[in-house]
Amino acid sequence: MEKELKYVDIVDQPISMHPKKFALWLFLVTIVMIFAALTSAYIVRQSEGNWLEYELPAIFWYTSGIVIVSSICLQYAYVAAKKDNFGGLRAGLFLAVFFGITFLVGQWFSWVALVDKNVFFVGNPSGSFLYVFTGLHAVHLISGVIFLIIVLISTYKYKVHSKSLDTLEMAATFWHFLAALWLYLFMFLLLNH
Repeated sequence: MEKELKYVDIVDQPISMHPKKFALWLFLVTIVMIFAALTSAYIVRQSEGNWLEYELPAIFWYTSGIVIVSSICLQYAYVAAKKDNFGGLRAGLFLAVFFGITFLVGQWFSWVALVDKNVFFVGNPSGSFLYVFTGLHAVHLISGVIFLIIVLISTYKYKVHSKSLDTLEMAATFWHFLAALWLYLFMFLLLNH
């Protein structure tokens, strides 16, 4: 007696992700790896000595609050989009962009405060790391602001609504990630400074 084998193809739901969202997640992983390497290098270099001690600029507290408010505004925009509330969507996105730019201006003033304390990019590695952390984060934040502006413009063409949320979801993911990254960096600096 020979048994007959049957091939059964049972797939309820294929595992898939929008290709652009997948690319975004890969990009976020690379950013995590870059900042993990930088914070590890910071700890290793700090332990070697010859480390300049100085107070972190007080404006970091304000910029941390600003980036949290910006993230909240963007989340509000997302909720409004799910309800096809275009006024709330646009207002939330506009405020997220406004607070994102305000954060960047605050970071510029933090550099001015560092210079006033005689902490420069060149010289002591302690200052160099701080400028690299804040500068690299600012570059990513500038790209996030540009992304938000593109999404804001697309809301006026009614390309973002309850049935078309992909770009807004990607912008929100990137923006929330950048906010969390800043909070991580700030807490890291507070604890290891």
